[in-house]
This record gives sequence, structure tokens and C-alpha cells, in this order.
Amino acid sequence: MNAPVDSPEIGREIIAAGYRTNVHDQGEGGFPVMMIHGSGPGVTAWANWRLVIPELAKHRRVIAPDMLGFGYSERPEDQTYNRERWVTHALGVMDELGLEQVDLVGNSFGGGLALALAIEHPDRVRRLVLMGSAGVSFPITKGLDEVWGYEASLETMRRLMDVFAYNKGLLTDELAEMRYQASIRPGFQESFAAMFPAPRQRWVDNLASNEDDIRALPHETLILHGREDEVIPLEASYRLAELIDRAQLHVFGRCGHWTQIEHADRFARLVNDFLNEADQAAAGDS
Repeated sequence: MNAPVDSPEIGREIIAAGYRTNVHDQGEGGFPVMMIHGSGPGVTAWANWRLVIPELAKHRRVIAPDMLGFGYSERPEDQTYNRERWVTHALGVMDELGLEQVDLVGNSFGGGLALALAIEHPDRVRRLVLMGSAGVSFPITKGLDEVWGYEASLETMRRLMDVFAYNKGLLTDELAEMRYQASIRPGFQESFAAMFPAPRQRWVDNLASNEDDIRALPHETLILHGREDEVIPLEASYRLAELIDRAQLHVFGRCGHWTQIEHADRFARLVNDFLNEADQAAAGDS
């Protein structure tokens, strides 16, 4: 969808839940892991996960789709978006690729979807990784309200980059320009505006799962969060860690909302170690 053919943001096209879907599919061995991106303006799966996909793909098959309405995946004509529709789309990706079960990694908005998918279809998820995750209700932050209320301009994008990252050295003019250009691709602003219109607290709540359902989750869960996150409050991950019986929480100091970018090497090591435990347990059972 309007991208140079050699753009790294373009993976391959599949039909998932009836929609043309851009998906990155890397690595051939090991148990599959599916990674669901966040909801910032101009986001794609590649923009979100580009620094960690190569490392994770050394050990396992990595699936990273552009979710419905984002990036280079199709935008529904009715412009209707909600947690239920996105979860159906994620399941459609798994079904189309013949994946009966995956380890599931979700970032922010994607964490809320990953949590909901694990609750609704527990047999389709082996282990769960939630990073700066939505999924419980909290008073919407100023940062998240600004992200979801984005109106396209280079100046606004630069300001949002400042909200996302603690390490301001990451905030180059090139990065702001890249994300700004992505946010003004034909059709993007219309679909993004349809996703999270004001009042935006209701979209935080739509991404939240019932706490009794969260408490009943049987999955081993790794929770990651940046201490200085201005988008999703650290308290949300504290709450998830309280609710999920088999959870562990890792908090990164000097880190904002971009754990997988600001601490890419540590992020990849933590996730690999966590998923390797399940691989070793499965090998021991065989």
C-alpha cells in the first residue's frame, strides 16, 4: 500500500480474517512467536520490532503483522475498530499461517490485544510477554491522549517522539521525518482518527480485560515496563503482575515507552531466555 517495493517495512501479503495483511515472517526453526505492535501514529510492525526481530529469529520463527488499519495492512471500509475486531484479525493471521499455538508478545495497545487473545483462546498461546501493556483500566495519561489524538505535522511528531523515549539521543530528525511521512500516507490519518476519537478514556477501557479473567490466566507471563513511561503508567504493569499468578515483572530504569528500542539487546535476551525455558520444558517432556 503505497510503499517502495524495497522498503524494509514490507514483508509479505496474506489474507487474514478476510483482510489483506502485511506480515513479517522470519526465522525457520523453533517455536513460533507472534509480535503485536503498539498504536502510535505511523507505526508498523517493522518500525516497532526492527531492532529485536533479527535476534529473536536466530532461535525461533518470528511473525510480526501490521494489524488491521495500521501500516500496510488493509483498512476496513466501515472504519470500525475495537479490541474484538483486532483479536479476530490476530487469530486470522495465525490461522492463515497454520499456527496452532504461539508465544505471544504485545506492546502497549498490542499487549491489550495479546492479553485478550490469551483469555479468549488460551490453548492458542503457550507463553505471554506484555511490554508497556494496556489490558487493565487506568486513567488515561496525557501522553496517551496526545498519541491517540495525533494530527499530522512534523512538529507534532517530534513532540510525540519526546513523549515515547527517555533517551533523547534516539530522537533524530531522520526518525521524526520517517514517522511523520508514514503518518501521512494516503488513508492513514482517516483510519487512525477513526480508531481512538475523543473522549479517549473509553478506548483504554475497551482494551482492558475483565480482572477476574486476567486472574484466571494459566500462562507463564513476562511483563516488561520502562520506569519513565509517559504513555502507559508503570502502575498498569504492577496491576497485571498482581493479577496474573504465573507472572514476573522486569522494570527498566532510564527508559520510556520504547523498551524494545531503548534497551533492545536486554529486551531480546530477556524474551529469548523466557521462551527458551518453555522450549527446554517441552524437550524434557518428549
